[in-house]
Amino acid sequence: MKVAENKVVSLSYTLFVNGKEIEKVEATEPLTFILGSGMLLPKFEANVLDKNVGDAFDFELEAADAYGEMNPQMVVDLPLNIFEMDGKVDYEVIKVGNILPMQDREGHRMNGIIKEVKALEQKVTMDFNHPLAGEKLHFMGKVEAVRDATEKELQDGLFGEKIPHECSDEHCSSCGGGCSHCH
Repeated sequence: MKVAENKVVSLSYTLFVNGKEIEKVEATEPLTFILGSGMLLPKFEANVLDKNVGDAFDFELEAADAYGEMNPQMVVDLPLNIFEMDGKVDYEVIKVGNILPMQDREGHRMNGIIKEVKALEQKVTMDFNHPLAGEKLHFMGKVEAVRDATEKELQDGLFGEKIPHECSDEHCSSCGGGCSHCH
């Protein structure tokens, strides 16, 4: 069976950036998705379209077709005091290289990587670009399985991600209000 729209596809692959392996997905625990459901990068899906089970793939995605170019406006200085807990900053958490979950003014969740802590200026420089922004991605892998998606999977999503739900306090506290259903 060929990889096509509305098929459940399972892939094993290795992702390289600048010749360095940064992710490996084994055949024993493949990436499984419904092609065309919008869960993966469109150009990624286009590169596996029409492949058969057992076919290998090897392609690159330019930054613009992956996670975009680096956006300097996504690198911001934030006041150090917003990171205080009980009047103190935990410098084991607020240190260069750490990734912190944050929210913008509209309540959207996003991760930021701490680039610099400027204690004298009372500022923290954070980068909210995707970690792979500005990078060319090189994928090498194999189509492990293809099958028809069921009507239920097409309606609800492969993992139930499209099922609407009411935002109970319990649910919204578990997702932090960051899921699309809580807005």
